[in-house]
Amino acid sequence: MKKILIVAGLLCFGIAVSQNVENVQVKTPVKSVTLYLDGAEVAQAKQVNLNAGRTLITFTGLSPKLISKSIQVNVAPDVTVLSVSDKINFLSESKETPRLKQIKDSIEMLSDANMQLQWQIDAFNGEKAMLAKNESIGGNDKGVNPADLKLALDLYRTRLKEIHTELFALVKKRDKTNLVIAKLNRQMSENGETELPTAEISILVNANAKTSTNVDLRYVVKESGWSPSYDLISEDVNKPIELKYRAKVYNNSGIDWNDVKIKLSTSDPMQSASKPEMQPWFLNFSNPIVYNTNSNPYGNYGNDNRNSDNYQQQQAVSQTKSLYENELSAVTIKGKKDEQKKQNPSIQYEEVQVSELSAEFDIKQAYSIPADAKPYIVDVITYNLNATFQYYSVPKIEKEAFMLARITGWEELDLVEGPANVYLAGTFVGQSYINTRSVDDTLNLSFGRDKKIMVTRTKLKDFNKETTSGTSRKVTYSYEMIVKNNHKGPIQIELADQLPVSQSSEIIVDAIETSKAEVNALTGQMKWKISLAPDESKKIILTYSVKYPKNKSLNLYKSKAKYRAKF
Repeated sequence: MKKILIVAGLLCFGIAVSQNVENVQVKTPVKSVTLYLDGAEVAQAKQVNLNAGRTLITFTGLSPKLISKSIQVNVAPDVTVLSVSDKINFLSESKETPRLKQIKDSIEMLSDANMQLQWQIDAFNGEKAMLAKNESIGGNDKGVNPADLKLALDLYRTRLKEIHTELFALVKKRDKTNLVIAKLNRQMSENGETELPTAEISILVNANAKTSTNVDLRYVVKESGWSPSYDLISEDVNKPIELKYRAKVYNNSGIDWNDVKIKLSTSDPMQSASKPEMQPWFLNFSNPIVYNTNSNPYGNYGNDNRNSDNYQQQQAVSQTKSLYENELSAVTIKGKKDEQKKQNPSIQYEEVQVSELSAEFDIKQAYSIPADAKPYIVDVITYNLNATFQYYSVPKIEKEAFMLARITGWEELDLVEGPANVYLAGTFVGQSYINTRSVDDTLNLSFGRDKKIMVTRTKLKDFNKETTSGTSRKVTYSYEMIVKNNHKGPIQIELADQLPVSQSSEIIVDAIETSKAEVNALTGQMKWKISLAPDESKKIILTYSVKYPKNKSLNLYKSKAKYRAKF
């Protein structure tokens, strides 16, 4: 009994205190949003009239995905903030869009129709069960008149047939309705049109006198952010490159952002208030990156279901890897923890590297971003970049030349690594990748294949031979590479090939003719830097031999994996 009295006393005290606090409810739209790579800071504000004493100001209709510890409140100097708290209001849901209401009404109507269909199905099944229980005719002691038996059987057969016909039609109609309901549910989920509870933030303030204050409220929400997207446009090799910096912005906070001011940032929205601590900075050589050179059966920029996004990025990077292997690295696709995947499986994440010095972009135009988790394009800024163009070819792998643009001074552009759509002379040539992990002052971008440069690599049969002497076998290979410039102006091109590298003292590789190539003895990589005038062609000869014991097997042919149909 004593405990009950104490609780009752506390309740009375709480009611008495609450009666001395004035309550003000505020519902105001989002004013501005600072989007981070993972997360967004939402800003809202409202002018509130206060009487002397304490007032509980409650902002309603907020995102249910706000992070409590990120809440910041700013009021006038003559007003004191006593406490800040937040909660989820499950009785108050975010406002339905007309589209969501239409889908929900359709689902409700079809569900009601399905319930009535099920009732009819149950009724017919019950009648069928009754017929099955009353199969006995006449009793056990006497037989059944043949005429009565025939009449009963005809009645049983006719009614059972009618029941099965009705059940077939009803079940078929029910299944079709269930299919439509499932499609509507998927459509509602695809558009992010689901009912969510809303959050509330309560701010207890104290004013010494009657006043008016502007309450600025900021908080961070999850499942929102941005990722970079670029357009690289080159009209001619003698003109600057136009780089259009864009952002793909998504909002899955549960609250639409209508006509808001947007800022993009690469900083951490949940950065600690503690002073920063520097960790040791170790330098070491990177491990060699193995690139997949398998041909995509749907084309270099096709939609390969094996992993098209990764494949396109690897292809774009590998085009320049041999020439600039210290400047490029692969993109590691990394999913976030399983909990986040379950919350929103439609959003995929990747790990990228950004500068320690955060960058921010103020977007001049206001945008509306619905809370449907879909990416919306936001224009950030456009740069005109001076670049030097160079061509590169590995005829052993592909008998085509790739155009590379080398851009200096890119560090000042605040770029974040990401995919880039490449346009050359008004034609879309594919997707490349802007990689900012280089420590060099030159950013190398691939502009795809150039059909005006002809590259061939043929085996010289007269110089290819195999000889045996004693216990050794010697195989000689000879290739002729020809490069022709069909452009109207001069070009610079780097040609690459390779020698096999021996990993045994019994295998001897001898470079007989290299046409003055630069040779890396460790990797066997060879390159020729060639200048070509218009319509000029040059020839490169590569001849080498491999000597090894004839009683041992040696695979002298490099192959690559490809896909084909299997019958």
